[in-house]
Amino acid sequence: MKLHWRTISFSAIMVIAAAAPAPGQTVAPAGAGVGAPAPRAAAIPDLSGAWSHPYLPGFEPPPSGPGPITNRERMPNGVSNWNKLVGDYTNPILKPDAAEVVKRYGEISLAGVTYPTPANQCWPEPVPYIFWNLGLQMIQQPQQITMIYDKGDQIRHIRMNAQHPANITPSWYGDSVGHYEGDTLVIDTIGVLAQRPLAMIDVYGTPYTDALHVVERYRLIDREATKAAIARGEKENLRIPVNDSGLGTDFNGSGLELQFTVEDTGVFTMPWTATITYRRALGEWPEFICLENVHEYYYRKNSDVPTAEKPDF
Repeated sequence: MKLHWRTISFSAIMVIAAAAPAPGQTVAPAGAGVGAPAPRAAAIPDLSGAWSHPYLPGFEPPPSGPGPITNRERMPNGVSNWNKLVGDYTNPILKPDAAEVVKRYGEISLAGVTYPTPANQCWPEPVPYIFWNLGLQMIQQPQQITMIYDKGDQIRHIRMNAQHPANITPSWYGDSVGHYEGDTLVIDTIGVLAQRPLAMIDVYGTPYTDALHVVERYRLIDREATKAAIARGEKENLRIPVNDSGLGTDFNGSGLELQFTVEDTGVFTMPWTATITYRRALGEWPEFICLENVHEYYYRKNSDVPTAEKPDF
């Protein structure tokens, strides 16, 4: 799939990073009254910094139980063929209408055509689609977590120790609230905008509706657990040692595990889970963004990039 990029400035990111808590900082629960005895603050796991999962398409099926759509087209070594994205429309998690959508996208790819996706059309990427990005920078603050993906225009803000509003206005990345459960960061997302171009949750074109609900669980895992997870993932995904931005991966270190669960009664017959296993990223954080190139070879039309209704000036 062909992507185009240009560099941008990220000085604002450094301002956010400067305000982030130091590793090992503890945060007292919200709502403690003035003059009340100070409660013992739970230790917060230090998930901050730059992480990388150098694999495409990226989702790792679970050891057992319902898992994500995977590629029917395989490389000689058995892993997913990134050049032919043919989602398994026979996966029982799919309702019939959704299966037909996945099948149609696969037929386009088999014809040798790169079909439009949020990534190659420069649109905001919903969860869990956004997890395909190879780099993640996490900035932890007491009341917010900022997640910056290596395609620098893809940024999420997670409100900590908060509730979803009673009436949510759908948005590109949805409403995400988080909390810690022991050593695990849990993020709950609903309200992801479905009435939009290219409403898909994976690279195979699997659709979603307003009922989409995604729960992410992030935790640090040791070196041996990381190696075992990577070994499982490499049975499905193609390793990219260094991505387009130059971001590398520490293949000898411990990891960050993201396990996520997806529900959408409009598309899926049941909830399903998948995993992403990150390792520490090497090299400078990339500064690049999707370039609006309307003259391309996508399916029988120019690229459908976001366009303002009128010029800025």
